[in-house]
Amino acid sequence: MSEIIKIGQRTIASPLPMYVIAEMSANHHQKFDEAVAIIQAAKDAGADAVKLQTYTPDTMTIPSQRREFQIEGTIWDGRNLYELYGEAYTPWEWQPRLKQIANDLGLDLFSTPFDDSAVVFLEKMNVPAYKLASFELVDIPLIKKIASTGKPLIISTGMATLEEIEEAVQTARQAGAQQIALLKCTSAYPSPPEEMNLRTIPELARRFNAPVGLSDHTLGIAVPVAAVALGACIVEKHITLSRSTLGPDSAFSLEPAEFKAMVEAVRTAEKALGEVRFGAGEKESSEKVFRRSLYVVREMRRGEMFTAENVRSIRPGLGLHTRHLPEIIGRRAACDIARATPLKWEMVHS
Repeated sequence: MSEIIKIGQRTIASPLPMYVIAEMSANHHQKFDEAVAIIQAAKDAGADAVKLQTYTPDTMTIPSQRREFQIEGTIWDGRNLYELYGEAYTPWEWQPRLKQIANDLGLDLFSTPFDDSAVVFLEKMNVPAYKLASFELVDIPLIKKIASTGKPLIISTGMATLEEIEEAVQTARQAGAQQIALLKCTSAYPSPPEEMNLRTIPELARRFNAPVGLSDHTLGIAVPVAAVALGACIVEKHITLSRSTLGPDSAFSLEPAEFKAMVEAVRTAEKALGEVRFGAGEKESSEKVFRRSLYVVREMRRGEMFTAENVRSIRPGLGLHTRHLPEIIGRRAACDIARATPLKWEMVHS
C-alpha cells in the first residue's frame, strides 16, 4: 500500500500537515440552509474537507418493531433504527449542491456510502474520495464496490480486530483501491478518552504501511492534538452550529469556535514536533549569553595567581568555558585584569 494518498490538491502523509475533515452527519437537522452554514463554519474553522453520509432509512435497515431493531445502551436508547435514520439522513438531492458550495470555498467534499446505490450516486457527483464507516468495515461487498472506483479510500476501524482490518484492506486492494488510509476510531458516542488507545496509530502505520489518522468522538480537542504527536495525518471530527439544537449527533460534535480551537491546537502541535535537532535553535542563539563562563571577579595585577576567589563560573557566557577552571587555578595573570572581565586565554600566562 502507498504511504501517501491524495485527495483533491492535498497530499496526505506523515509528517505533512494533518488533513482535517469536518463531519456534518445529521447536524443539519433536515434544513438545507443549516447544512450550508455548517460548510461555511468548517471553512472558517480551518477544515480541509467536509464529509457527508449518503444513505436513506431503506438503504440502512428495514422498518420493524422487533426488539433487535430498537437501540439499547447508547445515547440513542429507546429509538427505532429505521426512525433514527429517517431523522439523521442527508437528503440526496442536496448533496451535489453542497459539494459545489464546498468546492467554491476551497474545501474538498466527499461522503460515506452505505450501499451500492450510494456509490453509484456519489460517482455521478465525482467525489474525490470515499470514507468507509467503522460499522461497514465488515461489509465486504460494499468495500469491493467502493474500491472498484479507484478513488482514495479512508477506512475507519472502530471495533475491528486486526484480522478484520486485514481482510478489509486486502479486499479493497484486490478490488482496485490503490490509495488507502486507516483511521483509529472508538465507536462509542461520545468516546471516553481512556478508551481511545491512540498508541494504536503508529502500529497501524507500521503494519499496513499506510497513512493513519483519527476518527474522534471525544468531547474535547485534546485527543486530536495527542494523535498528531503519534503520527496521525488525518483527523475527522463532527461539527455542529450549536449543541443546544438537539439532534442525533449533537452531543459529541464540536461547535465552530471549538472546531477552530482544535485546528489551531493541531497546527501548533505540528510546529512543535519539528525535527530531530540538537543545539541552539534560531530563537535560542541570543539566549546563550545567559550560560555560565569564567570571569575575573576581583581586580588582578600581572603575575598574580588565579584562585577560586578571583576567578568564578558566573553568567554571562562570554568568557572561557567552565571546563577550563581546573587548568586556570594556580596559573598567573599575563596582564592586569579589571574586575568583571570575561577570562580569555591571552590573559593567562603560558
